This record gives sequence, C-alpha cells and structure tokens, in this order.
Amino acid sequence: MLAVTIRPATPSDLDAITEVEAVCFPPAEAASRASFRDRLAAFPECFFVAEYEGNIIGFINGCATDERTIRDVMFEDSSLHVPDGRYQSIFGLDVLPEYRRQGIAARLMERMIADAKEKGRKGLILTCKDHKIRYYEKFGYRNLGLSASVHGGAVWYDMILEFT
Repeated sequence: MLAVTIRPATPSDLDAITEVEAVCFPPAEAASRASFRDRLAAFPECFFVAEYEGNIIGFINGCATDERTIRDVMFEDSSLHVPDGRYQSIFGLDVLPEYRRQGIAARLMERMIADAKEKGRKGLILTCKDHKIRYYEKFGYRNLGLSASVHGGAVWYDMILEFT
C-alpha cells in the first residue's frame, strides 16, 4: 500500500490541483484554475488532497449547503458556500489514472464523510454518471435519480448520504 497522506488543501496546491483535474475530467467538465482558486479561498475546510512523495495525486472538494442536491451554479459560484450548511457537497473526487484502484479515492471520500460528521452535518451530496452509482453506494449514498444538472453537457444522477 502506498504511503499516501490525506491532508487539507492549501493555496500553494492550486497548480497541482488544476493539473490533476485536467487529467481526470474532459475539458467541458473540468473546473478551471480560477474556480479552484475561489474554492480554496471560500471553503478550504472542505478541500482535501492526497499526497504521495511530495506530489498531489488526487483530491476531493465541495461547498457546504442547505440544499439536498447540487445545482450547476454551485460549481462556479463559491459565494454559495454555507459554512454551517446541513450538507457537504462533493464537486469532484479526482485521482490520477496511474494511482487508481489502490483505495486512494476511498480514503479521500472517507475523510470527507468523517469531516462532515465531525462538523455536525446531516449528510453529503454529489452528482455522478451512471457508471459510478454503484461505487458511491458502497459508501452509503442513495441514488435520487436523474439530476437537473447539465454540467459539461453530461447526464448526471443525484446521490445523497444521510447520517441517521
């Protein structure tokens, strides 16, 4: 097992985060450097990176909200972050291809889930493509069906994990 460190993201991680995103998502879906800069400024407490041998190899991020589903505007408007929001959203869970299938994405997700619990949130929300539904169900997420999101021109499904 790789000695990967999961830690809070910092502004100095901006370029590496942007590069990982460009590898992991098609251009129409990838967040921009400016968007990541805004996210790191608005909700650094909701942004974690996976680091291996001094390099960022993955990350997870998203704002807190009182909404039960993600709206497309949330991806670009960091001012919609509600610090004491009931739900932690997940905008992206990225791991570089050469480090996939080693549990790194799961460790990032588990860190975000634990953090949401510690902060007293009601649960987490995300959107995903149909082939990822089963993956997120392993963490306890429930599929709410087809999302209203048209981010990047893709078809998305709303997922929710609510703490009991």
